[in-house]
Amino acid sequence: MSHLKKTRAGSWLPSSVEQIDAWIRDLKKEVQKQNAPLIKPIQDFKQMVESDAILNGLATSMFTEAVIMREKTPLGTPEVKNFDEFLFLLNGIMTQAPQFTECPDKSGDDEPCGLIGFPINALLDWPMATTFGYEFFSNTLVNQQLKKILAYWSKYLVSKGSRKVLVESFPKRTPKVLAWLSDEAKREMVKVACEAVVDKKDCKKQTFEDIFECNPKDKYYGFKSWDDFFTRKFREGVRPIAKGKDIIANACESAPLQVVENVKKDAKFWLKGQPYSLENMMNFDPLASKFEGGTVYQAFLSALSYHKWNSPVSGKVKKAFIVNGTYYLENKYQGFSNKDGGDPSAPNDSQSFLSAVATRAVIFIEADNPKIGLMCFIAIGMAEVSSCEITVKKGQQIKKGDELGMFHFGGSTHCLIFGPDVKLEFDFHNNKKPSINAVNIPVHSKLATVK
Repeated sequence: MSHLKKTRAGSWLPSSVEQIDAWIRDLKKEVQKQNAPLIKPIQDFKQMVESDAILNGLATSMFTEAVIMREKTPLGTPEVKNFDEFLFLLNGIMTQAPQFTECPDKSGDDEPCGLIGFPINALLDWPMATTFGYEFFSNTLVNQQLKKILAYWSKYLVSKGSRKVLVESFPKRTPKVLAWLSDEAKREMVKVACEAVVDKKDCKKQTFEDIFECNPKDKYYGFKSWDDFFTRKFREGVRPIAKGKDIIANACESAPLQVVENVKKDAKFWLKGQPYSLENMMNFDPLASKFEGGTVYQAFLSALSYHKWNSPVSGKVKKAFIVNGTYYLENKYQGFSNKDGGDPSAPNDSQSFLSAVATRAVIFIEADNPKIGLMCFIAIGMAEVSSCEITVKKGQQIKKGDELGMFHFGGSTHCLIFGPDVKLEFDFHNNKKPSINAVNIPVHSKLATVK
């Protein structure tokens, strides 16, 4: 990694590597105090890796390579030096929810301050970028076990105990940990919500309580758990639904990453250019052929924003299913094999690649408007936030703006896919063009017009 700071899609981790290091050091102290035995899924993971010569070799080598590559930078030795230390710290994460930390960087950049939204990803940023890491995290057995570990963590994140981070602050830590319902954190969430709208001046006059459904009279604002807080809803009227049968509504509060036309049914998605491969994205569903030569729109969600999915059109659900995939795999050409250095925001630069390999929800919708016809929505989980829940079912009639489902414990990226006969004129709102530096477009607002 040739640089120490980089834009991270959705700001799920701070751009400052030093800040992540400080957070890991603090986690080490906490875990050492607890000295808790490894939970069963992590014990099983450890035993599985240690009993398999190939996996054991990959696990050892990816951390060794990460140490060598990092020591070539001014950062020096990484905080997580081997697989056993990773498991030790992973065990500590199982009883805590993501924290909001104060950003020590006073350089004036506008990123949300210091969120460690991907705590496990923070531990694996460097090993993920290695060639050994690519092999390890593409292994089916590894991903099956990671799914069990994340399922264990999810039970805590939907419990009442997980909401303590909403009200607890630790100002003496480095970096400082702030309560999610503190004035500072609420201001950041309002700031992100207002980035999406045209009239920012009026929006910034609003409060968190004005924008999101909550009960300020309650200590936890009426949120039942960390996940309940993270999947919070906008108040009615805050995000009006774009009208017009030829108007495609934005399915998620998200920032546009790219638009690609003439997509292929079968493409070599694992290569450096990361082309979209419809069959892989749609898990080889027969309907994939309907979209050959069509258009893919991809956008990413912010860590501090809204995480539900909403239908971009009115129509009928033709199919809806979950595809199990990888959790910590990034495109090989974005790792240390990249001449410009590995992706320090992994899997920041692998979002197209993830559309074919990560855990995802696939929903086919037959639009009422024949000019749109069959379209597809794909919600793509990244790292910890791979818990996709579909809330509609086959045969269900839905209206534009109706809920399709949600990401639990955070958010990620999503794609809208249209057939080859659908010609679209996109509206990127406050962005000149899609990019990794784009800001959010409001959910429900006009995203595109069918020509």
